[in-house]
Amino acid sequence: MRRERIRSTPSWRKHGPRRDCAFAVEDQHERGFRGMSVVRMQMFFSFTHDGVDYPCALVDWFKKVGRSPDPDTGMWIVEPQMKGCSRLTTIIHLDTLLRGAHLIPVYGNGHIPVGFRYSHSLDTFKSFHVNKYIDHHANEIAF
Repeated sequence: MRRERIRSTPSWRKHGPRRDCAFAVEDQHERGFRGMSVVRMQMFFSFTHDGVDYPCALVDWFKKVGRSPDPDTGMWIVEPQMKGCSRLTTIIHLDTLLRGAHLIPVYGNGHIPVGFRYSHSLDTFKSFHVNKYIDHHANEIAF
């Protein structure tokens, strides 16, 4: 892979916001997903301090559920990380991002309402599978 686009925009093709997720490296000495978390991009920006440019992102964090992948699916499960009643949102340097991540909702037994918009998925569901089957690179990362 030579390059990949990770997007965050309030309007994607006139159908609501698009807020991509990505793998953020937290501990580069841990193997695979154990040293990472999933973050959701809210905004990209940069600033200059003492003549140095700092490319950054405002992100929402997801935390791992358990210490290993789900035994039924082989995929890690994450849920939004909360601080009180709000999602944990911080600013990170773009160098901490490894690549885009694909999350699949843990649907449960209920029905999805007619007319449900995909753009609301990350705000509606309580937990998500980190899809390691989306491509070869994700399979090597999210084990």
